[in-house]
Amino acid sequence: MTNQFNTKNYDYLIVGAGPYGTIFAYEAAKRGKRSLIIEKRPYIGGNMHTHTEHGITVHDFGAHIFHTDNTEVWNYIRQFAKFNGYQNQVVANYKGTLYNLPFNMNTFYEMWGTKTPDEAKAEIDRQKKAALSQLGDSEPRNLEEQAISLIGTDIYNKLIKGYTEKQWGRKATELPAFIIKRLPVRFVYDNNYFNHRYQGIPIGGYTQIFENMVNQFPDLIDIQFNQDFFEYKEQYIEEFPRILYTGMIDQFFDYKYGELEYRSLRFEHEVIKSDNYQGNSVINYTDAQTPYTRVMEWKHFDDLADEGYTIITKEYPQEWNRSREAYYPVNDEKNTRIYAKYAKEARQNKQFIFGGRLGQYRYYDMDQVFNAAFNEVRHEFELGDDYKFADDQNA
Repeated sequence: MTNQFNTKNYDYLIVGAGPYGTIFAYEAAKRGKRSLIIEKRPYIGGNMHTHTEHGITVHDFGAHIFHTDNTEVWNYIRQFAKFNGYQNQVVANYKGTLYNLPFNMNTFYEMWGTKTPDEAKAEIDRQKKAALSQLGDSEPRNLEEQAISLIGTDIYNKLIKGYTEKQWGRKATELPAFIIKRLPVRFVYDNNYFNHRYQGIPIGGYTQIFENMVNQFPDLIDIQFNQDFFEYKEQYIEEFPRILYTGMIDQFFDYKYGELEYRSLRFEHEVIKSDNYQGNSVINYTDAQTPYTRVMEWKHFDDLADEGYTIITKEYPQEWNRSREAYYPVNDEKNTRIYAKYAKEARQNKQFIFGGRLGQYRYYDMDQVFNAAFNEVRHEFELGDDYKFADDQNA
């Protein structure tokens, strides 16, 4: 039978044009391998996709600030775009009162009027002791008890509870304690949200990074947009010797071990005729009543905009179903057990590679996606069977 899809003797079919799949295609091309990327959306870059409007770079799927301590990743991504020195300094809005994030001396002063680290530590310890006295000798049984035992009641009630319950769609008392094992607490006056050596945003957005990767090898990388792998799954499998799949792993296996849980997001973008709408790039709304979790004003990320215009995006968490985009996994004990079954079967078939946040069912920061793709490239082209999958240690 004549091939319908593998018409150029491709070495790889890559399902998904997000960062993981695009990096793999680029690295494979550097080694002379030919790839076809298929993507169900009409653009490259996955959830890192950006576009420019009124001179403003808009992140279409929420704020993406690149931050890492991994020098290899930082040097790698800067081959494809010039980065600014943006540092994320988030403001929390709790019922109209503003606090600095992450939790630092500015937050504690706004919350209690404490001016020194000793004063702030004393107040946190006082609240923690009161909470622990109610728990007795038992370990925290849920997220609420865990958070209070770490930071006390005031910060929990104002800056954690409402935001977390909106994000997960469950009461904090119904969420497992391990979700919030630790909290970033700084006893210095420092509003830099990420404590990483390298931070920034690409000038002109993220989309160019992945376009530049693909455009370097026009004879070895082809992309087809608006293509659903599952429409012709069996034929793709028959025609391609190797398939890198970055979609939902449970969907690939027809949900045979059960449906994994995800959380979804909805975004509302609005163009406003103003030079400055909220005075900060990100404001988190931490009360339970406000339906969205945060508002981004994009011009503050790189100070580029047409005069008289700004664009904001409101981010609404929502329940996931099969008609919605799966944004992040719910890595509780139940889903971890289900995923382990899929991961075991995935490793048994050498035709397939499963990668990315959905293929490996884990939450990845951007630098972690890049590093995971690097590891897969090393496994595929350099280390062979001597390489040990990260999943083997967790499944």
